Amino acid sequence: MKVKGRIFLLDDDELISSMLARSLKKEGYVVQSETTTKDIIDKIASWCPDLVLLDIHLDEDQSGLDILKQLKDEEIPAEVVMLTADDSAESAITAMKRGAVDYLTKPFDMDEVKMVIKSIIEKERLKEEVHYLRRASSANLGDKMIGESPAMIELTEKAEKLAQAHVKAILITGESGTGKEVLARYIHNRLSPRGREERSLPIAVNCTALPEQLFESELFGFVKGAFTDAKSDRKGMFELADGGTILLDEIGDIESNLQSKLLRVLEDRKVRRIGGKVDLPVDVTVIATTNTVIEEAVREGRFRTDLFYRLNAFSLHIPPLRERREDIPLLARHFLALFAQTYLKKAIRGFSKEAEEILCSHEWTGNCRELKNVIEGIVVLENVETIMPEHLPATLTKREFVEGRQSTGFILPEESISLEEVEKDFLEQALKRTKNNQTQAAKLLGISYDSLRYRIKKFDLEL
Repeated sequence: MKVKGRIFLLDDDELISSMLARSLKKEGYVVQSETTTKDIIDKIASWCPDLVLLDIHLDEDQSGLDILKQLKDEEIPAEVVMLTADDSAESAITAMKRGAVDYLTKPFDMDEVKMVIKSIIEKERLKEEVHYLRRASSANLGDKMIGESPAMIELTEKAEKLAQAHVKAILITGESGTGKEVLARYIHNRLSPRGREERSLPIAVNCTALPEQLFESELFGFVKGAFTDAKSDRKGMFELADGGTILLDEIGDIESNLQSKLLRVLEDRKVRRIGGKVDLPVDVTVIATTNTVIEEAVREGRFRTDLFYRLNAFSLHIPPLRERREDIPLLARHFLALFAQTYLKKAIRGFSKEAEEILCSHEWTGNCRELKNVIEGIVVLENVETIMPEHLPATLTKREFVEGRQSTGFILPEESISLEEVEKDFLEQALKRTKNNQTQAAKLLGISYDSLRYRIKKFDLEL
C-alpha cells in the first residue's frame, strides 16, 4: 500500500493511542505513537512527520498547549491537530489561536478523523508542489543571463537598453541551443510590467511547428463563420499578448505570404481577424528568434528584405558556447544546482578541477542545451558530492588530452586546408553511412540533431 503520510500521535491514554494508531496504519499512514512527554519535541523533530495529533489534556507536567507552543516556536514544519475530550470550544479555540489547524473531539468518529487528516495532508502536499513549481519556473524565467565573458556582458547590457527603451521589435540570432528563448524572457521581464509583477511568460509561437494553414488563424484569430470550423470568435496570439510580449521562435522558416502579413502588423500595430472587418490595435513587443543565417535567406529571396530590416533595426546575437568558454563553469554550476534540487534534493555540490577542465575543453556543438542535458544526466545517474572526470559522459572523456587541450586524433596537414570542406565531407560521410538517417548521423558525429540540421542547411545537403 502506498504511504499516504507520516503521523506522530501523542496521547497519554494508551487505549485511545493504540486504537488510533491501528486505524490510521490500515489507511496507509505511517504512525509513530507516544504516551509520555519525555523529550517529545526532539522526537517529533527527528521523525519529520507531516501531521501531529496532540492531546490537549495530558496527565503530566506539560499540557498539549505547551507542547504546541514549543513546536511553533521551534518552527517544526508539521501541522498539528488537537485531541480533546472537552465539549466546550474554549480550549480548542485557544489551540487554534496558537497554530493548530484543527481539533477532534473524543470519543472519535473515525470517518471524521480520516477525512480531517486526509484533507490536511493533501493540502500540504499541494502547497509543496506549488512551491516547487514556482521555484522551478523562476529558475528558468530569465531573471538573469548567466555569463561573465565580455560577449555576454555586452549582450546583457544591450538587452537592458532595448528593454528600457521599450522598442517594439527585436531580432535575436544564434545557433540552436544558445539560449535565444531565455534572452527573450529576460527582455520580457524587464520591459513588461505584467512580466515583472506576475512573472508571466511571453506569448510564444513556434513558427516551425504550425502548418501554414493554421499559422494565420493562430496569430491573428478569426470570427465566427470565417471558415468551416470557426464555431465562435477567437482571439489570436497578438491580441492575447496585448500590453506584453510575443515571441516568434524560428521566424526564418515562415512562408513568404505570411511574412507580408506579419510585416503589416509590425508597421500598423493593428491586426484583423480572419473574416473580420475591423482592425484591432495591439500594443505588443515582438521578439523574433532564428538559428538560420537570415542574411543569406534574404539574399536568396527566402525572407523578405523589408521584414528583415524592420526586425533587424534592433538585433542581438548570442555567440556559441565554444566562443565564450569562460561561461561554461558558471552554466554548469547553475544547471547542477537546478537539477540537484529537482531530483530528490541530491547532495551533489560541485565539480572537481579536472572535470571542469574537460567541460571547458568540449566543443558543445549543441551549446547550452547540450550542456544542460549532460548535467541533468549526471545528476540523475550519480550519487556523489563532487563530480569527477569518471562521472562525465564518455562523449566528453574519450579523447586524449595534448598539452592541456582536447585532441581529436586528426593531424593537421602541413599544407593549408579548408575547415568548411572537412566539415562538409564528414557530414556527407555520416549521412551516407546512416543512409540519410539524420538522428543516427547526429549520434555518429557526436552533435545534437539541431546542430546537424543547421549544417545540412548550411551546406545545402537536403535531399
